[in-house]
Amino acid sequence: MMKSSKLFTCLIFTAALVYSGTALGADGAESAAPSSRDAIFIVNNTWMLVATFLVFVMHLGFAALESGLTRAKNTVNILFKNTVIVAIGVLTYALMGFALMYPGESWILGDIIGFAGLGIDAPAGAAGAIDYNNATYTYWTDFIFQGMFAATAATIVSGAVAERIKLSSFMIFSALYVMLVYPVIGSWGWGGGWLDGIGFHDFAGSTLVHSVGGWAALAGVLFLGPRYGKYVKGIIKPIMGHNMPLATIGVFMLWLGWFGFNGGSVLSADPVSVSFVFVTTTLAACAGIMGAMATSWTVQEKPDLSMVLNGCLAGLVGITAGADIVSVPAAVIIGLIAGVLVVFAVLGFDRLRLDDPVGALSVHLVCGIWGTLAVGLFSSDFSFMSQLIGVLACGAACLGLASVLFMIIRTTIGLRVSEEEEMRGLDISEHGMESYSGFQVFTTE
Repeated sequence: MMKSSKLFTCLIFTAALVYSGTALGADGAESAAPSSRDAIFIVNNTWMLVATFLVFVMHLGFAALESGLTRAKNTVNILFKNTVIVAIGVLTYALMGFALMYPGESWILGDIIGFAGLGIDAPAGAAGAIDYNNATYTYWTDFIFQGMFAATAATIVSGAVAERIKLSSFMIFSALYVMLVYPVIGSWGWGGGWLDGIGFHDFAGSTLVHSVGGWAALAGVLFLGPRYGKYVKGIIKPIMGHNMPLATIGVFMLWLGWFGFNGGSVLSADPVSVSFVFVTTTLAACAGIMGAMATSWTVQEKPDLSMVLNGCLAGLVGITAGADIVSVPAAVIIGLIAGVLVVFAVLGFDRLRLDDPVGALSVHLVCGIWGTLAVGLFSSDFSFMSQLIGVLACGAACLGLASVLFMIIRTTIGLRVSEEEEMRGLDISEHGMESYSGFQVFTTE
């Protein structure tokens, strides 16, 4: 491992020297002189691309986690949605999402909505490369890194509405939500919009990614209703996931991807900042595990693996807003509280008859809110009131717009599969195939 690390470092450094010695400069004499700025640019851009593929790996984590926590008869459907959502997210973000989220000077309605134009097109020459963002990354790197975040928001919805939503309805909702709602909300905080103006801080998206997905998930759960057999005569009937090893693998893949999610949000390869974010991110995840374990063991009288897995994710979501600015002890406290919250949230949503098969509401919505507010509690540089305004504004906008989209889809093409299709399983009814052989029921006339 050490040899591989040294080799990777040498390759980056060599590439930086080659690039700085040959690619820049007006003539041969000038271009032969290496530039430290060019070398730093190469290292920064390379780290941002590494962070991008770590965020991409998170989609595999979501697919494994959601599949493991749902029933075997819906596995193909889960995997299909998690595959297609990446394509939908990146393509719609390229079409107009990137321009909505980062409008530059092209604001249309004050600092609430802006639009820089359809499509993506890098500025020519150095303006789209070394001069694009002060020698940190290129225009293209900026787009692909942010595009991976966009796809993540819609993936959050997938788990909450699993096992009963029509595939076509989910795809239409995802395309519209990621293309229009997610980038506009994101522009408020990251694109120079009004939340940025009041001092709202969300480092990597506890609200601007996770709660944006969480509020949409809540709307979907409300419009769909629970799965058949979940709540019978006032009794909560557990519907167990079919593959806990797969769910556990999914959580570890997500944890790995979070190093790119948070570490990449430094937006450079600054060694101190990136390593500090790695530490706060990891400590919060570990504290989330411990908090969820202790709470589950106390409340349910036995340690629940699914709760512990969600506790890890709860800690990660909770620290995402402030991973760059809270102290190490604060990161532990934030993660610990998130782990406790996620257990009570899962049990609370069940009592409210809000059926969420994978705990997406508890992890991404509840702990996204907590993490955003925690910035105002644990950092003297940011106001709690600004954080609260951001949470409330994003919540109202996302829940309202998601509800409108779900309502339109429900009244036009329908939102939910039939009872017969749900009982048979979406793998057969929606895809005509099985993830595991032998689950289809055959009848003879």
